[in-house]
Amino acid sequence: MFLYLKALHIIFVVTWFAGLFYIVRLLIYHREAQDMDAAPNEILSRQYKLMSHRLWYIITWPSAILTLILGPVVMYTGGYLTDFGQYTWLHIKIALVGILYLYHFSIHYLVNAQKKDLFRYSSNQLRMWNEVPTILLFSIVFLASVKQSMSWLYGILGIFALIALLTAFIRIYRRIREKG
Repeated sequence: MFLYLKALHIIFVVTWFAGLFYIVRLLIYHREAQDMDAAPNEILSRQYKLMSHRLWYIITWPSAILTLILGPVVMYTGGYLTDFGQYTWLHIKIALVGILYLYHFSIHYLVNAQKKDLFRYSSNQLRMWNEVPTILLFSIVFLASVKQSMSWLYGILGIFALIALLTAFIRIYRRIREKG
């Protein structure tokens, strides 16, 4: 039973992340549509609002809730709760997942704001914000996979290298867009 529950947990984590990655792309495109003429802006805004609503409430939110339910169930059925104190990696993973839920709520705020045509952030700022789940995904997966054998120094240096790489790619992409 444990492996079936773990498989379901992983499936809903994957669909949750897919929703988190794609929703911000829709917010970016919606924001960029605001710079267009009135007719295409109106058509695109209506479509992006519909797509965002469906993605957020039909896929992303249910996946986040099922991930939250199945996580503790997997921990219980896997025996992690009996010796919870000895699993330092699990404590850190839970903290990172907590940060991921805070990120999820921040995106919920942005989805609701853009529903009301409130655009507080540029498309470039949204692109930067879109990399937060990438960093959390790398951190959580490596932590859950490598567990105690993970070198903390290499792990932290790897995350900082990933952040630097993502930041560089976003800047390069922005320069290419500005020239094109």
